[in-house]
Amino acid sequence: MATLPNPLPALAADPGGRALGLRLPAGALVGTTAAGPWHEPLLWCARERARPGDRELLEPARRRGLLPVVLDAGGGHGGPDRWELAPADVSYPGDHDAEEVLAEYWQEHAADGVPWPGADTAPPAGRDPDAVAAEVADALLEDGGPLKDPRTALVPARRSADIPAAIGWTGAVHHEADPARLSAVLRDWEDRFGIRVAALGFDHLLVSVAAPPVTPADAEAVAAEHFAFCPDNVRHGADPDLRSYAEHQVLGRQTWHFWWD
Repeated sequence: MATLPNPLPALAADPGGRALGLRLPAGALVGTTAAGPWHEPLLWCARERARPGDRELLEPARRRGLLPVVLDAGGGHGGPDRWELAPADVSYPGDHDAEEVLAEYWQEHAADGVPWPGADTAPPAGRDPDAVAAEVADALLEDGGPLKDPRTALVPARRSADIPAAIGWTGAVHHEADPARLSAVLRDWEDRFGIRVAALGFDHLLVSVAAPPVTPADAEAVAAEHFAFCPDNVRHGADPDLRSYAEHQVLGRQTWHFWWD
């Protein structure tokens, strides 16, 4: 996978990141993969539980090609050093067409004879995606939030959508073994809806949405994309069909949460 130069090795001798213009809390570099140590760090992860406002401390890292994300180290799976990351198996997101990827998923998981409805058109312009991402991150880190043990992290990536591919994330491996194909879809949603990868867990992914669909018809079209991207969201979720899912999980929502069995 083509990547920018990785600035993370500099943190091995400079844990606080001063040479990179950063002020990092105590943390650790992660280069552990399912196949053994990777040749360079895949990410940096804070040791202590994240709190609202922590993401703001990491914002200067963007200038160095490091993107902030929250990692969920809870749920019995531990931190990213125990997630069986597989960067060696990842292709490049730009080599995949998002619509083709979704159509393939739909054909595999939708009822026989139901044609792929096609991707929805772009919605009206929304708010600044990074501002929305920061607000969503803070909300996730409030006491009682959905993440069991959140940690702030930095990932060397060109764009937020590439974060799963950049670390070789395997949370959706039973649905898709190559996270670059997931990142291709996330890139498309980044362009159309202003999404940012806000949080990753062992088997779940949460994105902020700056310009969510605002009409029931558009929301239902996007719900079809969600079903193709993550069938478990609908099959094992609280909403029994795409129309209900669209109403409760897509329409006007500034967070989309995906979970794979």
